[in-house]
Amino acid sequence: MSAAEHGNRTPASSFIIVGFETTWAMEIFLFILFLCMYVVTIAAHIMIIALVIVDMGLQKPMYLLLANFSVAEIGYITATAPKMIDALLTRNKEISYSACILQFYCFFAFGGTENFFLVVMGYDRYVAICHPLHYQRIMAKKNCLRLTIGAWTSGMLASTSPTLWVSTLNFCYPNYIEHFFCDYAPLLKVACEDTSKGEFAFTVVSWNIILGCFFLTLLSYGFIIFHILKIPSVEGQKKAFSTCASHITVVSIFNGTIIFMYIRPTSTIRFTTDRVISIFYCIVTPLMNPIIYCLRNKDVKNAVRKILQNILCRYIIRK
Repeated sequence: MSAAEHGNRTPASSFIIVGFETTWAMEIFLFILFLCMYVVTIAAHIMIIALVIVDMGLQKPMYLLLANFSVAEIGYITATAPKMIDALLTRNKEISYSACILQFYCFFAFGGTENFFLVVMGYDRYVAICHPLHYQRIMAKKNCLRLTIGAWTSGMLASTSPTLWVSTLNFCYPNYIEHFFCDYAPLLKVACEDTSKGEFAFTVVSWNIILGCFFLTLLSYGFIIFHILKIPSVEGQKKAFSTCASHITVVSIFNGTIIFMYIRPTSTIRFTTDRVISIFYCIVTPLMNPIIYCLRNKDVKNAVRKILQNILCRYIIRK
C-alpha cells in the first residue's frame, strides 16, 4: 500500500529508515557485528587492491579485474552499511531526501558494475582456458582497459535512468521506509502517485542487467566446462577447474540472492523477510568475496606470504 492510499498527501522532505525493529540490547549487538563486518570487508578489499598494485606477479588481467571488482565492492557496501550502523547506535533513523536518492543511485550503480565485472572476469577465464595461445593478444592491456572502462561505464549509466525517475516522484507521509536503506520497492511504497509505468521500466532494466549478465557468465563457463571435459588427464581437469572455482563461487552467491530479490513481482515482496535476506547480498557477500578469492588462489596467497616475509625481515634487521 502506497502513501497515497493512506490518505496523507503532505509532501515528505525526508524519510525514516525503519531498519531492524528490535530491542536496544539487540541493536547494540547488531551495531558491533555489522561494524566489525564492514571494517573487515573494507580492509580485505583494500588489501587485494594494494597487492595487485605492489606485486608485479599480480599485474595480470585476471587480478587487475579483481582489483577493480574490489573497488566496486567497497562502493557497494559503503552505499548502505555506514547509515545502517549509525542508525543502530544512535537510533537516528532519519535520512534526508537527497541522501536517500544518492544512496539509491550508488547502491544500484556499484551493484550493476559488479555484475558487469563478473561477466568480464568470466570472459577472462574463458579466454585463458579455451584459447590459452591467444590469451596475451586478446587480453592485452589495451583490451583489458577497454573492458574495465566498459564495465564501470555500463554500471554507472544503468542506474542513472531509474534514479532520475525516482527523483521526480512525490513522496508523502507516513514517510517510513521499511528497510535499512533506500531500496527500490520500499521507497516506491512512500510515493503518493501512480508508479506502475516506472516500475515496469525498472523491471525491464533489472531483468536485462541481472539476467543478461548472469546468462553471459554462464555462457562463458559452459564453454569452459565443455573444454575442460575434453582434457584427457584428471590432473589437468582439476588444475583448470581450480582457476575458476573462486569466480564460480562468487557468481553463485551474488547472483543467487540478487535474482531472488529483484527478479520477481513487487506484489510478492515481504519487507520483513527481505531485510534479513538483503543482509546477505549487502553485507555478507562483500565480506565473503575477498576471503574466497584469497583462500582459493595460490597467486594471492603467495603475494601475501611474500609481503609478510618482507615485513618480518625488515623488522628483524631493525632489531
